[in-house]
Amino acid sequence: MRLSRAFLPTLKETPAEAQIVSHRLMLRAGLVRQTSAGIYAWLPMGWRTLQRVGQIVREEQDRAGAQEILMPTIQSAELWRQSGRYDAYGPEMLRLKDRHEREMLFGPTNEEMVTDIFRSFAKSYRDLPRNLYHIQWKFRDEVRPRFGVMRGREFLMKDAYSFDLTKEGAEHSYRQMLWAYLRTFQRMGLRALPMRADTGPIGGNLSHEFIILAETGESAVFYDADFEQIDWLGADFAPDSVQDMQRCYDLATATYAATDEMHDEAAWARVPEARRRQGRGIEVGHIFYFGTKYSAPMGLSVQGPDGQQVQPEMGSYGIGVSRLVGAIIEANHDEAGIKWPDAVAPFRAAVINLKQGDAACDALCDKIYRALGDDALYDDRAERAGVKFADADLMGHPWQVIVGPRGAAAGMVELKRRMTGERHEVSPEDALGKIRG
Repeated sequence: MRLSRAFLPTLKETPAEAQIVSHRLMLRAGLVRQTSAGIYAWLPMGWRTLQRVGQIVREEQDRAGAQEILMPTIQSAELWRQSGRYDAYGPEMLRLKDRHEREMLFGPTNEEMVTDIFRSFAKSYRDLPRNLYHIQWKFRDEVRPRFGVMRGREFLMKDAYSFDLTKEGAEHSYRQMLWAYLRTFQRMGLRALPMRADTGPIGGNLSHEFIILAETGESAVFYDADFEQIDWLGADFAPDSVQDMQRCYDLATATYAATDEMHDEAAWARVPEARRRQGRGIEVGHIFYFGTKYSAPMGLSVQGPDGQQVQPEMGSYGIGVSRLVGAIIEANHDEAGIKWPDAVAPFRAAVINLKQGDAACDALCDKIYRALGDDALYDDRAERAGVKFADADLMGHPWQVIVGPRGAAAGMVELKRRMTGERHEVSPEDALGKIRG
């Protein structure tokens, strides 16, 4: 994309309503625009990032055996009455009526709907296990929406739902999702710690939050430093190995990590003092095992191997996809702007032409831009070099290919790595090799 033609409305000044880093930078870098309290339009560069984050989530869900569907945003109140949650959920639920006075709601989550869908299909134990997921916009009417996409009212969420014949099977599904989440976040360049959590309005008796460490996090966290050394994508863990999945779960749950709400001083005291770490964190995922909390009241049952009816054991698994964009920025930024990890960056490189109109600069920039294709944002504007550098740092592209008249004449470019700030003069071919990885 050529920046001269792009819709990227960057801001020089920090908007007054932006209270945290990710909110400020998302507005300044032109990723989003607020349309009303807690509701945002995603502009081209923000939408590209959101799609990249969502694709990583999708790939790891597919790898874990979940199957993608798409459920409606508008749900019938009757389904929620069957589960007993319609009156209990609270004012966060947006309730409405259609023209026939039927009570409806804008879904804040989908346990009821997916149970209804599955009960129309599942008749026998042979139909289990199953795990269904979708990536869909949700709405929760927060009393005080704030912090941009970190606590908005409308948000993009991946929610998955597992159905198993037995408690042991359901716990296996839970462990499988825990590992999928750890892999998902690490692929995005994030270190997410699974922490035992309260089940809240979803219900159940087993739950973990996934917390990203960030100074601006909303929760105080306590964790064992050993967590920082685990490579969930490394050779020590085979992604399709049941044994490694169990080992991952045992390691993740045995290593101490807790938010202030669940912090246990006695257990904390057993962690060697040299390994104790404290900080702040942002929740980006939450998984639950809740047994028959929904299958029982909603009449979901299947015929078991012995001919008796069995109510499936269920779990649900959420990832805040739009929230993740803000969390990634909170964990990866400096005073100049965003520092995108490669896997989620809207563009892998910015090609910066320091002298638009110079024949050698234009030719070399065009060559590099064509070679990178959709991975590059070409700053071909007739702007001062300082403005171009500032915008490239603000937008956070992992690589900057800087082309000036002297370098172009010698067939060389300057390559900057945004994450570290390192700069090297290299050939265009070497630059392309490093950017492509």
